[in-house]
Amino acid sequence: MIPTLTAGTGETLPTVGFGTYNLNGDSGVDSVVKALGNGYRLLDSAFNYENEGAVGKAVRTSGVDREEIIVTSKLPGRHHAHDEAIATIEESVFRTGLDYLDLYLIHWPNPKTGKYVEAWQALIEAKERGLLKAIGVSNFLPEHLDRLQAETGVVPAVNQIEIHPYFPQTEAIADLHERGILVEAWSPLGRGNDLLSNPVITEIAAEQNAEPGQVVLAWHIARGTIPLAKAGSTKNQLANLAAVDLKLTEDQLARITGLGRPDGRIDDQDPAEYEEY
Repeated sequence: MIPTLTAGTGETLPTVGFGTYNLNGDSGVDSVVKALGNGYRLLDSAFNYENEGAVGKAVRTSGVDREEIIVTSKLPGRHHAHDEAIATIEESVFRTGLDYLDLYLIHWPNPKTGKYVEAWQALIEAKERGLLKAIGVSNFLPEHLDRLQAETGVVPAVNQIEIHPYFPQTEAIADLHERGILVEAWSPLGRGNDLLSNPVITEIAAEQNAEPGQVVLAWHIARGTIPLAKAGSTKNQLANLAAVDLKLTEDQLARITGLGRPDGRIDDQDPAEYEEY
């Protein structure tokens, strides 16, 4: 059993999820079905991943009770205008072939465009209609969250942000926890950089008799964040899930957090400036 975390709004999520970026078509369906069979219950997708159909088919054919699975998707920046957002949410549900989505996020705030409050209102209305069970955001900064609450009175259940040892986001995590918002971590293993071969990570892996990836995921879990790691093979999927049972020492946690860098973002995507469409 995977432990869970509960948001201030009452929604509950497993402490580790399954990322589906680049899992498309039949092979994507197979990977997601495998993940569900191996015990994952939180799936992360997005309109812009162009795989909502694959994720939905996997859920429908997995043999796992639909009520046990949390299917996530995200609203792209080009559809933040209220009516476009409503139509896009409807399309997301249609694409999955499911009756509803369990969690829907605004993918990026796009503050220069400045329509994220409109988009948030659309998510609120879609939830009221039963299309969405829970709503949240991704890559939102404190000022964006403050504006959502001030103008709508509705606090997101989740904020999915970039977190990995090179970009630990300690202050952001503390702020989100203070607000009662669950924190999901995208690119939790660093996505293509040298993180898993970093001497600090490999030394701790040796100390723990664990894989480097398990050490990094255990670091996320110990900090109260939900890593969304992608893995194709059963071996790697099960290894990632096993990280929930790996307990790092305070010294090991501090050593990993100490890897943080001022320029630690993977693609220099600062939510105060970055616009995603």
